[in-house]
Amino acid sequence: MTPLCELFERIALEAGASILAVYDAGPTVCYKEDRSPVTEADERAEAIILGRLAAAFPHIPVVAEEAVASGCVPDISCGTFFLVDPLDGTKEFINRRDDFTVNIALIEGNVPVAGIVYAPALRCAYVADKGRAEKLAFGSGAHVGHRQAIRARARGPALTAVASRSHNSSETEAFLAVHGVTDYTSVGSSLKFCLLAEGRADVYPRFGRTMEWDTAAGNAVLNAAGGSVVRLDGSRLLYGKMRQADDSDFANPHFVAWADMSSESALSSSLVAESVPDIRPKA
Repeated sequence: MTPLCELFERIALEAGASILAVYDAGPTVCYKEDRSPVTEADERAEAIILGRLAAAFPHIPVVAEEAVASGCVPDISCGTFFLVDPLDGTKEFINRRDDFTVNIALIEGNVPVAGIVYAPALRCAYVADKGRAEKLAFGSGAHVGHRQAIRARARGPALTAVASRSHNSSETEAFLAVHGVTDYTSVGSSLKFCLLAEGRADVYPRFGRTMEWDTAAGNAVLNAAGGSVVRLDGSRLLYGKMRQADDSDFANPHFVAWADMSSESALSSSLVAESVPDIRPKA
């Protein structure tokens, strides 16, 4: 892999170790102004990631979830920046489920071009850079026991969907019905994108609120594996969304992630937009 991915791996492993220490001891849960949970694991992991990225790339700004929550928003007008979610799937983490992740992504020109999704409790990671995506399985310690290139699968006669465990909705159920999807699985965090990227599912519809740091790393992995993430009108999901008229900075619209972004899939995304109401919270 590239030097950037090697750096992402080292940073994510260090952040993941700090998260697992809290996981084993039991976290203390607090709530932010938007009522989303946060633990000391989020804060410790973010401090590690911010420090390592600043040392390696002092001139590239970093947009990180907890820093933004505390009012620290860097200038990203240069068009190149990192997006960081130190602990994606905090609800899974609190409820002692293993599908939580460390997410780090590099954005260039509003597009996630590199990233890592690391699931420390599952001892696996997905990394992407320069159009190549890989899955890593870790042995003892930080040793990579297996590294394999991954690719999203071509669309077959029946679709398998992946949905959010903590944020499923009636709109998601409607989407699955429109597409005749009866086979689907639920999983937390950015692992949903990764299941598409490694060829285990076909579509991930999201009709609930997400922020850019929730999706950027998984989006980068899926892009590199041959998939795509689009808005309901079929246009690409972009990053660095500031001063939005209908939502807060860095908030995503509803989107659909596809393993095989064929013209039929794009049309389906656009058509379903007509039947699914906009339920995003307003700024």
